[in-house]
Amino acid sequence: MNISNSLWGRFILVVLFVAGMAACKSTENTKTASSTPEKDSLEELYWARKDSAKMSFTQADVKFMTGMIAHHAQALVMSRLAPKNGASQQVQTLAARIINAQKDEIQSMQKWLRTREQPVPQIEINGLILSITLDGKPYTSYRKMRGVLAQEKLEELAAARNKEFDKLFLKYMIQHHAGAVYMVENLFDTDGAAQDNRAFRLASDIQVDQRTEIERMRLMLDKLQKSS
Repeated sequence: MNISNSLWGRFILVVLFVAGMAACKSTENTKTASSTPEKDSLEELYWARKDSAKMSFTQADVKFMTGMIAHHAQALVMSRLAPKNGASQQVQTLAARIINAQKDEIQSMQKWLRTREQPVPQIEINGLILSITLDGKPYTSYRKMRGVLAQEKLEELAAARNKEFDKLFLKYMIQHHAGAVYMVENLFDTDGAAQDNRAFRLASDIQVDQRTEIERMRLMLDKLQKSS
């Protein structure tokens, strides 16, 4: 009798354990099922915000990128003269740094425009001649931008040699960089502009880099003028 009761008690415990496990599994499945739509919703919100952040650009952003590409391109023309014109090693190092940095920034800005399905300026440099096309047409309005050298000043720079080249290069590149800084400040002062994350980072990097180089070039030019 005692044995029978013991077996019966064990049987009840097993049944209760199995029932409990089934209930837990059912609850777990219910939780998983109910959390899936929430997870999907959050994922959709994430991608929507990401796309929105990438695409919340303005025509001011587009104009800035287009203009800065052209502005940077002239800095390449100027900097390429340094090795051929007897520039000092310090100026040649500076010119090489400018070429590397601004080439990368040009490519980044072209990619920014392309990703947002905007016309992308195409650059061709032949000596002192800078040709830029936009949407298949010549793009020349950059010549009126602050800091951009007129063709006669480019020719003056190209004719200079050695220490005179160093002085003229530093003088004109300081002006050129100051023009780029002004363009960034103008962008940031424009309502609704630079809300695109990538545009803001690109413009900020340009501003910081060019200001730093302006200070470096001023010191170099001051030293040259004192040694003359």
